[in-house]
Amino acid sequence: MIRNSFNQGWTVGSNTGFFHISNEEPPKQITLPYDAMIMNQRNDQTESGGKKGFFPDRSYDYVKKFFVPAEYKDKRVTFEFEGVYMNAMVYINGDFAGQHPYGYSNFYIKADRFLKYGEENEIKVVTKSSDDSRWYTGTGIYRNTRIMVADSVHISVDGIKITTPDLGKGHAIVAVATIVENEGMNPEATTVVTEIIDAEGNTVAIDNAPLTAFAGESATMRQRLYVRQPKLWSVEAPYLYICRSKVMAGEKMLDEEINTFGIRSLSLDAEEGLKINGQVVKLRGACIHHDNGVIGAATFDRAEERRVEILKEAGFNAIRSAHHPMSKALLKACDSLGMLVMDESFDIWTSNKTPYDYALYFPTWWEKDIQAMVDKDFNHPCVIMYSIGNEIPDTGSSNGTVWGRKLAEKIRSLDSTRYIINSINGMVSVINLLKSVMQGTMAGDVNSQMADFGSMIKGIMNLEIVTNSTAESFAVVDIAGYNYADSRYVNDKKLFPNRVICGSETFPKDIAGNWKLVRENGHVIGDFTWTGWDYLGEAGIGKIEYDKSGAGNFMGNYPWMAAYCGDIDLTGNRRPISYYREIVYGLRNQPYIAVQRPEHYGKEPIASPWFWSDSISSWTWPGFEEKPVKVEIYSDAEEVELLLNGKSMGKATVGEKSDFKATFDIVFIPGELKAIAYANGKETGSMVLETAGKELELKMDVDREVLEATGEDLAYVMISLTDEAGILQTSADRKVSVTVEGSGVLQGFGSADPKSTENFFDTARTTFDGMVLAVVRSKAEAGMITVTASAEDCSPKTISIQVNSFVL
Repeated sequence: MIRNSFNQGWTVGSNTGFFHISNEEPPKQITLPYDAMIMNQRNDQTESGGKKGFFPDRSYDYVKKFFVPAEYKDKRVTFEFEGVYMNAMVYINGDFAGQHPYGYSNFYIKADRFLKYGEENEIKVVTKSSDDSRWYTGTGIYRNTRIMVADSVHISVDGIKITTPDLGKGHAIVAVATIVENEGMNPEATTVVTEIIDAEGNTVAIDNAPLTAFAGESATMRQRLYVRQPKLWSVEAPYLYICRSKVMAGEKMLDEEINTFGIRSLSLDAEEGLKINGQVVKLRGACIHHDNGVIGAATFDRAEERRVEILKEAGFNAIRSAHHPMSKALLKACDSLGMLVMDESFDIWTSNKTPYDYALYFPTWWEKDIQAMVDKDFNHPCVIMYSIGNEIPDTGSSNGTVWGRKLAEKIRSLDSTRYIINSINGMVSVINLLKSVMQGTMAGDVNSQMADFGSMIKGIMNLEIVTNSTAESFAVVDIAGYNYADSRYVNDKKLFPNRVICGSETFPKDIAGNWKLVRENGHVIGDFTWTGWDYLGEAGIGKIEYDKSGAGNFMGNYPWMAAYCGDIDLTGNRRPISYYREIVYGLRNQPYIAVQRPEHYGKEPIASPWFWSDSISSWTWPGFEEKPVKVEIYSDAEEVELLLNGKSMGKATVGEKSDFKATFDIVFIPGELKAIAYANGKETGSMVLETAGKELELKMDVDREVLEATGEDLAYVMISLTDEAGILQTSADRKVSVTVEGSGVLQGFGSADPKSTENFFDTARTTFDGMVLAVVRSKAEAGMITVTASAEDCSPKTISIQVNSFVL
């Protein structure tokens, strides 16, 4: 089957409707993937409000003209859409060709009956988003598309299923199921040839098997191939093999598919927990939404790869896709870089969380969407478990447990090699029984409301009604996903001795205690923080307030845009909590310094339970000389000492007994701030912050200097304000302008500011804590890209990026 990108040559415009009337601007020429929502100006009157970051919902027409060769009349043409948000209606040459309500699962459109051969054709995809989600979704064809062309006898779409059922001493059995489909008029005698190739290009196993394909039917060939001395896939060594599958008719090749896979084993029990290749693995997990920050929901392959690179560098070894099936590009990156995956299916079953969400379609479409998720994931070694839902209200009722069992058994019928989890919030499961209790708990002073919210959730989790109401829902899955229920980990071992638990969603501030529980309890296999990466929508759930007038609300009012609760910010920079977590995990032995913003010193913070600390790693605070400031030091050592310009500010106990954190109240004096860590009286590490000088310069750092001319490759250009020595000027924020010339375009431009009123598509943006990010996309032509940045009081800076011809 020939698979080609179908991303080029589209237009997008407002939906014209039946009468083809639109008062909007004419359609815009675009290259997919494309998020139409991010290109709109935010406002405080949007239907979805803060849930989607005050971005407006609309309906759009995505249209493409394409030529179909006359010889395709004897072929089979299928279009693949990896993700369209939402309610996609597909028309080919004006005729309805298919639909797909869910915005997160891939789907296929068989096009043959609608095509005009030897002529130009038109495909139109109508997308609609409304008040249908609790987070930012984007709108439109935000993932990749492909055109797939095959002979009448071909390997079915998603028709190769690879497993490694037997890992012995010095060998592995690779089981390959190949589904061959005959859409022709006559039977065909074929041979299925399956070849296993290692990463060095050597053929390590091969098998030929005859298969008769009858007209109008599909047939499955199962082959078991013996691989000697296999190299196993793991987080530390993500070794990948290639499976080349061919369908032959004599000497003629009818079809060919190439898949990558890894050889690895999984096991699970309530004593030792999760094992990969026989070794216990504790999941250092990050929950992530699907948007890519300043470029919105547009899912470019490089954006997904970069995200995995940064998360892994920050110490995570697992990702939970909250709360949707993740993209193919993200799975590919997790395979190649070594990141484990909990792929999640739904946030809703039959009970709406927003007026027009997936609950309207779940009873009819759930099986197709589960099938799509499993088919997508099957050959990816990174996927170790499927989640059937997140905080589903149905899970506390007997009818809801029936739905859970249906979902779990459907997955097992499709893939028996992975585990199944349900990410349950016990409070949500019994919410209807607790409304009066919650209203009483949340009454009173706003400070206590926000402070008590997290403890209230945990208190409810321990109620007997939660234990009893969720017991059957947990019984139908392999792993019990506990959202904010870490207080149950130890006691539930006694109540449910065979239950395996995973902290599928936890508060960032609780990581020290939670990780201790994970380490010390075999039945608890990991912790997934909310969240690993900041995201658009659920605006301000991680906010901290000092003014009571805007506090006390679950989310922030306009202009809040982002959740502001991620270890990694919207631009991909690590926040202080990220380094703290790395220390807790035991992966960093150097101390880390964070300084709370001095303008709020002495004020009582009103913080949500998802917030960490109002701090950044900086010792540049002009205007606050000789004024008090609070310094945080994170370390796994026994004690730390803080020095200001060489003078000791005192020592403090850190390490596990002090939750790996110490605070010092000192006065801001420009110069050098140094933290020294000690164990057994000996220095084990140090960190220094220096005050930036008065000079102001622009610094440009690009993650990649060479791109491919695919029209879809990305380079990330971090633009910073520094002094002459390169020290970040965190207190000199100003507008930065960029120009992109040559073989590239500006895909997105923005900062990590969670409540900026600026947009992501202008060429000027204000820095946040001294930084702003420009994302540059290559054109489909080789050449050079020149990116120039300029700002007030700074000399312009320019970088060049090479764009090479793309070769398939």
